[in-house]
Amino acid sequence: MIGNYLIGLREGLEAVLIVVLLVAYLTKSGRAHLLPRIWAGIGIAVLISLGFGALLTFGPRGLTFEAQEMIGGSLSMIAVGLVTWMIFWMAKASKTLNADLKSQVDQVAEGSVIGLVLVGAFAVGREGLETALFIWAAARATGETWQPLLGAFLGILTAIVLGILLNRGVLKISLSKFFAWTGAILVIVAGGVLAYGVHDLQEAGLLPGLHYLAFDVSGVIAPGGVLGTLLKGVFNFSPATTWLEATVWVLYVVPVMFLYLRTVFAPKTAVRG
Repeated sequence: MIGNYLIGLREGLEAVLIVVLLVAYLTKSGRAHLLPRIWAGIGIAVLISLGFGALLTFGPRGLTFEAQEMIGGSLSMIAVGLVTWMIFWMAKASKTLNADLKSQVDQVAEGSVIGLVLVGAFAVGREGLETALFIWAAARATGETWQPLLGAFLGILTAIVLGILLNRGVLKISLSKFFAWTGAILVIVAGGVLAYGVHDLQEAGLLPGLHYLAFDVSGVIAPGGVLGTLLKGVFNFSPATTWLEATVWVLYVVPVMFLYLRTVFAPKTAVRG
């Protein structure tokens, strides 16, 4: 639940900030009459994201166990790829996001109605689809039902409240530090989702080594206990992990974390005059 709360908070805050920037720019530039087009695009993005989440949840039902595991494992890996791209993209694009959005608005503001609708839909839809897929994959990894959805909903709700407070100047936080640290945590969460995706493919018979365990600490950390549930909910940690799962986790988390921290926290080079 906590991991999904973090996903909902981060992705939701990204989407909310984009909406705030779009609305503020149109209002300040004297084009408030165009706001319904932006809201229409945002509404379309939300509906598509919800529909995508419903398709992921109910689509695989009725298939064989092996087919469900194959689909689940494959989509988990896609989700990890998307969230990895997202955290690196946000680390680089956050500095020019405001200017890029203004440029897109200026290009289509005086054109057809569909132009601004698409700007709103694409700006928010990317985060929506990524969130739906990653939350679905994380929920499968934890083996829970409603709790991951509740965590994601609370995270999105918190993001909306923070966005409103930031827009009104009531709250001031360092967004760069927020996205930097949450991105680092998401690398670990994504590593757990990737490992579980590998486990799904092992159960589907597509990957070997299902019965070769790297470690089994179920006797110390009970899967249904408080600690086991907490570790599973936050980091998708499994007390019984196969060698392939453990290897994939290390091969993903270590280099990705290194590259991400170097990207985010690298010292700025001084500009010589």
